[in-house]
Amino acid sequence: MKVYGLIGKPVSHSLSPVMHNALFRKYGIDAVYVTFEVEELGKAIDGVRALGISGLNVTMPYKEVVTKFLDELSEDAREINSVNTIINLEGSLIGYTTDGVGARKALERFTEIEGRNVLILGAGGAGKAIAYELSKIANIVVLNRTPSKAKSLEKFGVKGGSLDELPNYVGWADVLINATSVGMGTNESLVPRRLLRRELIVMDIVYKPLKTRLLRDAESVGCRVIDGLWMLIYQGAESFKLWTGIYPDVELMRRVSLERLGKG
Repeated sequence: MKVYGLIGKPVSHSLSPVMHNALFRKYGIDAVYVTFEVEELGKAIDGVRALGISGLNVTMPYKEVVTKFLDELSEDAREINSVNTIINLEGSLIGYTTDGVGARKALERFTEIEGRNVLILGAGGAGKAIAYELSKIANIVVLNRTPSKAKSLEKFGVKGGSLDELPNYVGWADVLINATSVGMGTNESLVPRRLLRRELIVMDIVYKPLKTRLLRDAESVGCRVIDGLWMLIYQGAESFKLWTGIYPDVELMRRVSLERLGKG
């Protein structure tokens, strides 16, 4: 039996085991997906090698720091210095990022994204990955609490700035994406409701709660909203394909995730 898993802190909230184990069953793959709450990342990666774990997802707060423990990085992962998927290839650990592609596919499920103006809040591992991927097809502004981190993405042709500049850019945007953890388990939002307008498409990468304060506010003014579960599903589908060669059933992933959340 092959072992796959998720490393991060915290990980107990994750829906990844539910999704991937359902997929292993569907496709008759002798494998299991488990979570590993990790305190010391270097030792955990040594354990992956020693135990022969076949593959991993990486979540907060390790997406960036994990890169230095790996043997090889994909071009995208190297460009943004962020990894959310690892393959163990005969003892060689190779890092990939599927966050950006996951976000793009989630958006494309609901709207045309090419040539649009996209405002991304947050320049951490997920925010960077989304900005890098969408910069290939759209106009991107990234705002971050620490502006220098957002400005470091300007090499990809995006504009970086401070979250304080939010009121200046919401009117410019066709799509707004919260790529921070603000709203996870809280009733907070970075975007005052008064700045939202009905033409805006609003996406949140937070999926607990499924309807964050940002998405509830956006719905109340008539915006189309995309919950964080869609991005989780599509980035997970890309990870599954890297591990198995199979692009999986995303509808099954959504269904089992909603059942776990109690919304099936």
